[in-house]
Amino acid sequence: MRLTGRTALVTGASRGMGRAIARRLADDGALVAVHYATNADLADEVVTLIEKDGGRAFAVQADLGTPDGVDVLFDGLAEGLTERTGSTELDILVNNAGVMGGTPAGETTPEQFDRLMAVNAKAPFFIIQRAMAHLADGARIVNISSGLTRVANPDEIAYAMSKGAVEQLALHFAKVLAPRGITINTVAPGITRNGNPVFDIPEAVEQMARLSAFNRVGEPEDVADVVAFLASADARWMTGAFVDATGGTLLG
Repeated sequence: MRLTGRTALVTGASRGMGRAIARRLADDGALVAVHYATNADLADEVVTLIEKDGGRAFAVQADLGTPDGVDVLFDGLAEGLTERTGSTELDILVNNAGVMGGTPAGETTPEQFDRLMAVNAKAPFFIIQRAMAHLADGARIVNISSGLTRVANPDEIAYAMSKGAVEQLALHFAKVLAPRGITINTVAPGITRNGNPVFDIPEAVEQMARLSAFNRVGEPEDVADVVAFLASADARWMTGAFVDATGGTLLG
């Protein structure tokens, strides 16, 4: 329970890695704001699971791809935190929400490109900007990038561009936030089980597993455990770092 008394916001927490991260932080004692974009039922399910395990959580809705998405997010966050703690102070921010492209470069439309950049790159920047007024001294920020910023995939060029931008946030915000003891780091997952139907195909999973040094695909909990470390006091001497959580996929 090393995060007892801490508050956390995890964006994109209704499924996949975000869900696992929210549950892990709650297991460690944090009060977790479970952000979701559209599926309230999934977000409520995460809250219910956390509460069944003895943790505390509440759901917050916001479409981060819209112009007012960040404002909506922080309005809901402030309301939820104030109701439960009497304060809007935030100790942990995990920028996990993202959308994939899956479209070859030659077929990517300006609308698809703009959506990727809005959710994956623009929103995290302005979430951090807004959070600065609420972050406690010694707070933790973790941004979720992707191993695709280091490995080529022609169908995900725009996505990889957006995640490359995310990695710049930790590098530069680290110096802005360090005087307050706030750390900010990047975690880059590799192929991780996320509910995509492709993970139900044994042959596809076997092929993907061969990309990892451990000969398996990642589980959401593998990434959640890394994030939990960076969110704890144990990671106080790490900031501006890129953490490879791909299971050795980037080793070549």
